[in-house]
Amino acid sequence: MQLPATATLSVDCRCTLGEGILWWPQRRALLWTDIEGSALWVHRIDGQVTSRSSLPDRLGSFAICESGALLLGLAKGIFVGDLDRQSDGVLQLEPVAEVDSDRPRHRINDGRTDRAGNFVFGTMNEDQDRPTGSFYQYSAAHGLRRLDLGGVTIPNSICFSVDGRTMYFCDSPDRRIRQCDYEASSARVSQIREFVRFSDDQGQPDGSVIDREGCLWNAAWGVGLVRRFAPDGRLLGEIKVPSKNTTCLVFGGDALSDIYITSSRQEMSAEELDEAPSAGSVYQASVGALGICDTPFRGR
Repeated sequence: MQLPATATLSVDCRCTLGEGILWWPQRRALLWTDIEGSALWVHRIDGQVTSRSSLPDRLGSFAICESGALLLGLAKGIFVGDLDRQSDGVLQLEPVAEVDSDRPRHRINDGRTDRAGNFVFGTMNEDQDRPTGSFYQYSAAHGLRRLDLGGVTIPNSICFSVDGRTMYFCDSPDRRIRQCDYEASSARVSQIREFVRFSDDQGQPDGSVIDREGCLWNAAWGVGLVRRFAPDGRLLGEIKVPSKNTTCLVFGGDALSDIYITSSRQEMSAEELDEAPSAGSVYQASVGALGICDTPFRGR
């Protein structure tokens, strides 16, 4: 597969920390979070309409529910919200579960649903001095269950193989994407192993997604690249993004053949921002590979 050389600007939103982008096929819409802006963005591709909803705290990751609501991982807990129930642009939320309430410097970061419709996410240590965060699974049936993956500083790259039996994840400063056997019903993990390792000049792994062929696509922080890896970890190609800090990506569009990429304006100098004024926006590339929609969260 020949990948395009460069992604192009899709939505000029200039988020401080754009992340967690999802495709909602029923609404033909992209959704993503500006974590530091405490905001949820929605872009409907048919009318090219973009809206921004304010939140009471930073939104690390989220999932679309079977019911049409949203399951939202805010800094210290999981909430349910409805895009159709807002007050003056503020999303109305219902609390569901507290997360790491005994650790004031922790917040929810990367996450997505597994193939069975459970929400899997990680918490990060904002001081970034110790790997004290955790990976969790949240389900309507069992509530919150910690995954036995050890401590983590900045959890990212959470995604699942096509059959749902393999989980991918990383601790970004460690520069390795790892994988493990995963059992959704019991929240058990085993056989933790390295999938791919980044050298110092290859950036840090951030958000990842799996395509229909079982290949992993990763947004690399610090180098403005999206890379595609084969199921055995071989690098198959890369796409340049005109923003230094790429953060997450999703397959979208009716054919699921385009990727949409979020980015951040953090850790960029004034000179770098002058050279890339749209940094923090959403970028797009037509890649031909067919994506897989995330399974909706199953439950309430």
